[in-house]
Amino acid sequence: MSWPWPTDPPSDVEREDMMPILTVLAINAGACVALFALLWLVALRLRDVTFVDAFWALGMVTMAWSSQIATGPMTPHKLALTALCSLWGLRLGGYLLWRWRSHGPDRRYVRMMEKAKDAKGWGFGEATLRLVFATQAPLLFIVCLPVQLGQIGTGEGPLGPVAFAGIAVGLFGVLFETVGDWQLTRFRADPGNRGKVLSTGLWRYTRHPNYFGDACAWWGLFLIAAETPYGLFALPGPVLLTWTLMKWSGAPTLEYRLRKTRPDYVRYMETTSGFVPWLPKQSGTPVSGE
Repeated sequence: MSWPWPTDPPSDVEREDMMPILTVLAINAGACVALFALLWLVALRLRDVTFVDAFWALGMVTMAWSSQIATGPMTPHKLALTALCSLWGLRLGGYLLWRWRSHGPDRRYVRMMEKAKDAKGWGFGEATLRLVFATQAPLLFIVCLPVQLGQIGTGEGPLGPVAFAGIAVGLFGVLFETVGDWQLTRFRADPGNRGKVLSTGLWRYTRHPNYFGDACAWWGLFLIAAETPYGLFALPGPVLLTWTLMKWSGAPTLEYRLRKTRPDYVRYMETTSGFVPWLPKQSGTPVSGE
């Protein structure tokens, strides 16, 4: 019976080819652990973990630059990956830091810490370490695989059509979520909108322009990486991010709260796509683009 993979030990050449991958991933894993350990200590001092959302984005920028430095001279693909990731991460990270400083602790994290204390008896330090920092570190490492693996073994060759498509998708995503965040900030700044649901602008076509923009940015980065020797192995990154935003800690968590605090939100859910932008439907009609 033959197997679809070799049973012989890897040759010296194959081992040599693997070294850059292992080196970059090891360096980045160490940097990721060190970053989140430091952030945990900051959280203990502040008694608040809300700022970790900003460093989720800024940490990915760190991974991009760490990979660029570890893999030698700049090439067109490395430049595209690092620049696009930096544009996305610095914009989002800066916005989330501003929002944290303006609005204070995120209620999601406050309830999470209270629930951990009541249900498990964990103190603030143990709860934040287990539920936030020890969880987000590996997630960040996996999601940003495109800007890690995509920078290994790239030559001086020009960008191809797939990479240019990735740049276009990524820039579209950054612009889309930027406009969505701007529209939401203006809406919230009006006291007359307290308790109301934003359903105009981009929010007329998707309930989560920011999440959709994030997904586009990282699928764009994956397409750039896909032209490089190891970039296709980064596919788990955008897949995990998209699943997280759509099915786990993104939309489901936010909408669970909004259904209870915004009387009009249930109807908004009935008429507006949950993720992919789509034309709004009449109430009671199934929404496309979920």
